[in-house]
Amino acid sequence: MDRLFLDANVLFSAAYAPRSGLLKFWELPQVLLCTSQYALEEARANLSKESQRDRLARLAASLQFFDATGVALPTEVILPEKDLPILLAAIASQATHLITGDLRHFGPYFGKKLAGIRVLPPAEYLRNLL
Repeated sequence: MDRLFLDANVLFSAAYAPRSGLLKFWELPQVLLCTSQYALEEARANLSKESQRDRLARLAASLQFFDATGVALPTEVILPEKDLPILLAAIASQATHLITGDLRHFGPYFGKKLAGIRVLPPAEYLRNLL
């Protein structure tokens, strides 16, 4: 069973539109969806409509939450300070995959493993299932 850690931008995009393609993640069988309160709050802060924030709350109800306390950063990783809690929480969750659309900061790690976690953009993970 895959354990998917969803970055804030994935949560944001899933909640942004009622028919977002990223809602497919919530339909996957044999997958555990994880995130952190940090990622959830970042997504919520960027949603402008109450209906979007409500949709996010409904989606969050089926997620497992982890935080970054007590986890060491892998030495080979170079990320901006704001992205460190995402990776550290993903490590704490024992995720198999970190699903992120953050090409700018996580893009150099796409397809690679960081602390045993494969970093992928959402579309690539979904494409690999087919």
